Amino acid sequence: MNFNFTDEQQQFADALRRYLDKQYGFEARQAIVRTEAGVSDEHWSAFAELGLTALPVPEAQGGFDGGAVDMLVVMQELGRAIVVEPYWSTAVGIEALRLSGTADSEDAALLERAAQGESKLAVAFHEPHARYDLFSIDTTATREGNGYALSGTKSVVQHGAQADHWIVPARLDGEIALFVVARDAANTQVTDYRTIDGQRAATLTFNATPARKLNGRHAGAAALEHIADYGVVLLCAEAIGALDALNHATVEYTKTRQQFGVPIARFQALQHRMVEMLIHTEQARSATYLAAVRYGSDDVDERRRAVSAAKVRVGQAARFVGQQAVQLHGGMGVTNEVAAAHLFKRLAIIETTLGDVDHHLARFAALPGFATADA
Repeated sequence: MNFNFTDEQQQFADALRRYLDKQYGFEARQAIVRTEAGVSDEHWSAFAELGLTALPVPEAQGGFDGGAVDMLVVMQELGRAIVVEPYWSTAVGIEALRLSGTADSEDAALLERAAQGESKLAVAFHEPHARYDLFSIDTTATREGNGYALSGTKSVVQHGAQADHWIVPARLDGEIALFVVARDAANTQVTDYRTIDGQRAATLTFNATPARKLNGRHAGAAALEHIADYGVVLLCAEAIGALDALNHATVEYTKTRQQFGVPIARFQALQHRMVEMLIHTEQARSATYLAAVRYGSDDVDERRRAVSAAKVRVGQAARFVGQQAVQLHGGMGVTNEVAAAHLFKRLAIIETTLGDVDHHLARFAALPGFATADA
């Protein structure tokens, strides 16, 4: 299978990398993290001008109709720069609207605003007790007049406080449905906080909060899993960018750190360790690229298999490369003064978002054909 990017995809990646190298360096990123908001409106506007916000939006709503492979190109560059803007959450929200929305004016208008960078989105996947179970949902929806009211709590909603609209799974008459809730809706409590990787997350509490139900053909439990798989593919792509940056930072550091009068990069044992780091990264890259391609498959089990395999391989690589990078950096590897520490933290959070290694191993093993293939 040919995994080479098209000329357009490579040019897009190059343009984004030039912007991030020039405007979103490590010190600039750290300055954004330290602000009260934790994100930058200026950089978000620049992302919109570059076409990032329009990339995943359908053409009918003013976007470029980019697929998972197109998004892979973008997420790798964002991961390399450890970007803290709410791009992942918005892209996943756009996919939720694309899969579960309709062509009516409200869904279309929201997608158009997202394409222009005027509206940020977030999907509230999890609840406090659920761990990685997408379908462990206690949030309920009740009909009120021509609309609905939600009651319940969603936890660790990435960039929840920065979003203008949330996509919220809830139970309606016992079945899972998806709802859109505006940030300024009544009877909503938002608790915003910074996570260990410098990103933002929030706890959302709804108490008879007005909501609008998504009424597309795919707007139930299967759609929720589909949306989560999209989020996993994007996270894996972001992790590949972070792994590349961490490998590069480690090699460069070992060229400058001296022991016994020579750079430690000359020591064969350390060279072997850095080669192993690269091998882990390349294996994770291959699995991620395959997952991006298979995401669009009509075979649901094929999609699940590829996505979970990628998440497992990326999680394993994140832990191995991160630990080796910290050791090769010495004490500097765990300080806030070097990018390596922040890359490792981000990789650790990615590994535990939407299912860790153990969760996706179990999901993979439960798919049809696993026992037969093993035999």
